[in-house]
Amino acid sequence: MKIVADMNIPFVKECFSSIGEVEVVAGRQIKPKEIADADVLLVRSVTPVNEKLLSGSKVKFVATATIGFEHINCEYLQKYNIGFASAPGSNANSVAEYIVAALLEAGEKHNITLEGKSIGVVGVGNVGSKVAKKCAALGMKTYLNDPPLQRQTGKSKYLPIEKLFGCDFITLHTPLTFEGIDKTYHLADEEFFGSLKKGCVFLNTSRGGVVETAALKAAIKTGKIRSAMLDVWENEPNIDTELLGMVDIGTPHIAGYSFDGKVAGMIMIYKAVCECFGLEAKFDIDSFLPKPIVPEIKVESKSGGEEDILREIVRKVYDIKADDGRLKRILNMPADKRGAEFDRLRKDYPVRREFQNTQVILATLLRPDSDKSEHRGYAGQAENTGDTEKIKIVSKKLKGIGFREVKGVKGKK
Repeated sequence: MKIVADMNIPFVKECFSSIGEVEVVAGRQIKPKEIADADVLLVRSVTPVNEKLLSGSKVKFVATATIGFEHINCEYLQKYNIGFASAPGSNANSVAEYIVAALLEAGEKHNITLEGKSIGVVGVGNVGSKVAKKCAALGMKTYLNDPPLQRQTGKSKYLPIEKLFGCDFITLHTPLTFEGIDKTYHLADEEFFGSLKKGCVFLNTSRGGVVETAALKAAIKTGKIRSAMLDVWENEPNIDTELLGMVDIGTPHIAGYSFDGKVAGMIMIYKAVCECFGLEAKFDIDSFLPKPIVPEIKVESKSGGEEDILREIVRKVYDIKADDGRLKRILNMPADKRGAEFDRLRKDYPVRREFQNTQVILATLLRPDSDKSEHRGYAGQAENTGDTEKIKIVSKKLKGIGFREVKGVKGKK
């Protein structure tokens, strides 16, 4: 069995070689001639899979190692009895952690305390539901919009989108669809931005086409929105560099690129291929995940608020500003080089592990004016009520956003 795969799927050759001959190709270079004699095609989101690509090939099964499959013509696959699998939920936690990091950076840059602020989550599937849960763990008030889910479940928690326009933050997690009552193409248009609360912070990690670029730029220029944080763009990889220069955080479609998520997606489609062809799956996710890069973070005494401590910890596991800085370097590159650099940043994305791999140890968190001699002992048992409460709050929020274990340790004598 011959398998053609996007080279950006981690361990794809090591894993799939157990069931066939694997040829890896850059995702945008997967063309008809590359797959003519392939039995299986494995892609990510940059490869459109349609009649133009598949016509005349031997492909019997297509899989995308992504949660979305807008790039796949599923009707064509069904018509010609070509099997299909995706990786729903595989990178949902990665995107949710990206949102946490972005929110904490927005809080610092704009002097916003997240606790008590409202956030509208548009699209509450695998990703949006995890985003809402983590935002609630940060103490934010969450408002949910998902018309298909509302019709399916009848639950009143899924609100009309108009009910989200008064939120302090709004974040998009929808698929990209071009027709029907739930069409999302240019959902965020001039009317949408005009309806938002003035000073709102806007985030998009769904698909670039969900946002009308000109409308977003106008909303930033007029001050209608205070901040924009984008991971996805119209016309990738040739993105609007004026918009890139205007956003607080801009990254190259990597919100879902945690190493854990990418390996999980690879294993999901591996098992789907094995099932389709009646083969035994020899690997699982633990076969490929390495040891954590940051297995432990110990926080000693720390002044400042709970969110300052959270921000410091999150940055040690995932520094979103580093991703922003790497992408914004294309602003100084010749125009004809920028698209290739956007793709290179995705292809060569550094290993990012999820929060669950890191244990956080909280030592007694003392205020600068505290008498340290009075606060020896275990975290959470400090005599000072303010310090004890701070530790409890930080511990609860860390667990809520996904850190593996949060423990107290004896203070230094």
